[in-house]
Amino acid sequence: MAAKKTKSAAPRRAACYKVEGEKATLARKYCSRCGPGFIMADHKDRLACGKCGYTEFKK
Repeated sequence: MAAKKTKSAAPRRAACYKVEGEKATLARKYCSRCGPGFIMADHKDRLACGKCGYTEFKK
């Protein structure tokens, strides 16, 4: 019998934006290789793109 898969706790899309008044601005950075539409993941010590693997380390 196969084990049942569980869904991962992926961040919600709304968590990527800041709302100030009536405007919503992007709180995270777009990938410089993939371009707009691909938001980089914010880790403790780096920013990483899930599509191409591009990584920027925080200082």
